[in-house]
Amino acid sequence: MTKGRGTGAVFTVFPAIDLAGGCAVRLWQGQRSRQRVVDPDPVALARRLAAQGAEWLHLVDLDAAFGDGGNDATVEAIIAAVPCPVQVGGGVRDTDRADRLRAAGAARVVVGTAALRDPSLVGRLAAADPEALVVAADARAGRVVLSAWTEDSGEEVEAFAARVREFGVRHLLVTAVERDGTGGGPDVKVLRSALAGFGRGVIASGGVGSREHVRDLAALAPDGLAGVVVGSLLVDGRATVGELAAAAGEAGR
Repeated sequence: MTKGRGTGAVFTVFPAIDLAGGCAVRLWQGQRSRQRVVDPDPVALARRLAAQGAEWLHLVDLDAAFGDGGNDATVEAIIAAVPCPVQVGGGVRDTDRADRLRAAGAARVVVGTAALRDPSLVGRLAAADPEALVVAADARAGRVVLSAWTEDSGEEVEAFAARVREFGVRHLLVTAVERDGTGGGPDVKVLRSALAGFGRGVIASGGVGSREHVRDLAALAPDGLAGVVVGSLLVDGRATVGELAAAAGEAGR
């Protein structure tokens, strides 16, 4: 974990590995039609990221998210292969799925669509172990989307963030869908809305394409931003985990 100089606030870089068909892939703005394979061996990729100093890994089973099978064996292999904790999302729609991932060694499970369709699930998981739960607020045009980003819920991010906080949720992952995979920069406006509704514990995702983007996000750590999920920048080899952690540490200088 990194502390921005002079802030005392902790900020974590979460390297992301998206899984489809047993491979590590990346999507452009969440579109499966714009999917590219970045590594046919996601376990080896996970080991490389861990060797670079990753303190967490963030896995997304895209096949499970889209209701198109799953990558449970690969998820389990990655968890077994790395020394750092792993949070896993994609298709977590009931307690059975969450329990299986936790039994496989996932330190946290990420719940997205189910948080809107079945809020009681969030309540049950948060009551059981609030540290083991991340709720995903995937946002397009400032509103939360669901069903693998294909359906607009109509609910504003700030209102959703405030609502799930009432369940005792401690970790909220906010993804700017329009920016995901683009490297064009994070959506700070959406993040500030989430922070206003949720408070401390928000994790940013989407649009991070440079060390400077990470440094700028880390400057929001005193406001409650707990970290950032980074995909393409790391898996494409344009930066290392250590370089991004160093960039985050520059915040507040």
